[in-house]
Amino acid sequence: QVQLMESGGGSVEPGGSLSLSCTASGSNITPVIMGWYRQAPGNGRELVARITTGGNRDYADSVKGRFTISRDNARNTMDLQMNSLKPEDTAVYSCYVVVFHDLEPREYRGQGTQVTISS
Repeated sequence: QVQLMESGGGSVEPGGSLSLSCTASGSNITPVIMGWYRQAPGNGRELVARITTGGNRDYADSVKGRFTISRDNARNTMDLQMNSLKPEDTAVYSCYVVVFHDLEPREYRGQGTQVTISS
């Protein structure tokens, strides 16, 4: 089993910054992928950013140039720095990881943390 602990989030005015953190814990886990989804009311889930163990990063087009994802493989932690935030970034952000169990990939997601961009 894998447990995910998210922190960060909150409320900020447009143009502001927030950061999110996620820590994965469990027995002998090495998340091959760590990332963030988000979901706004009435919308589907959107992949915001993800990072592999080797440091390869992918971002949603809507956040490129504004968000930066990073991770510490030794501690199984991941951070998402969000700058130049816009009202449309308002959503519940959930951490996720992909871990292999007996050669099978399995995805785990956190509970989510609210990010609100409003003046």
